[in-house]
Amino acid sequence: MPKLAPSKRGKAAIAAVLAVAVGGLVTMSGERVPDDVALAAQFLVKPWEGRELRAYPDPATGGAPWTICDGDTKGVKPGMQETPAGCDRRLVRRMGEFRGQLVACVPGFAGKPLSWRAMMNSLAYNIGTGAACRSTAARLGAAGRFVDSCNAATAFNKASGRVFIGLVNRREMGDARRIGEGELCVSGLK
Repeated sequence: MPKLAPSKRGKAAIAAVLAVAVGGLVTMSGERVPDDVALAAQFLVKPWEGRELRAYPDPATGGAPWTICDGDTKGVKPGMQETPAGCDRRLVRRMGEFRGQLVACVPGFAGKPLSWRAMMNSLAYNIGTGAACRSTAARLGAAGRFVDSCNAATAFNKASGRVFIGLVNRREMGDARRIGEGELCVSGLK
C-alpha cells in the first residue's frame, strides 16, 4: 500500500480554494462551480493532464478517443482546435458533469471532506465516472473511511494494462512540480 502523507503544498492548495469560495462555490472561467471542482481542476487535472490546443490521439491507443485541452475527450475529432479560454470553459463544464455523476452514485457526496471530493473528481475525470463510481475508493468514501479511500484510489495506475510511473505519481504523492491526488486527499483530512 502506498504511503500517503499530508503535505504543506496540499494544505496550501486547499486553503487557496477556501479563501476564494463563497458558500462552497468558486468563480472559474466566468462560472460558479463547487469548491471541489475548482480544487481538482486547478491543482490536479490541469497540472497532470497538460494542455493541448489541438486534438491529439490517445497516447495509450494511438487513436480514439481523441483528446484536446486538459484531457477532454467529449466530442473531440481529429483536426479540432481550441483557445486557452475555450479550454478553461471546457474543463469547468466537463468537471461539473463528472461531479454530477459522482453526486448521484456516492451517497452524501456533497457533505464529504473537500479534499476527498476533489480527489474523486480528478479520478473520475481521468478514468471515467462509471469506473470511479464502482471503485473501492467510492465505496470506502461513502462509508466515511476517507484515508482508506485515498489509498484505494492509488490502484488506478495503469493504462492499457501497463503501470505508468506518471499515473503512479498522479495517484500518490505527485512529483516535484505537481500535487498527487492521494497527497491532496489526505492533506484535507483531520
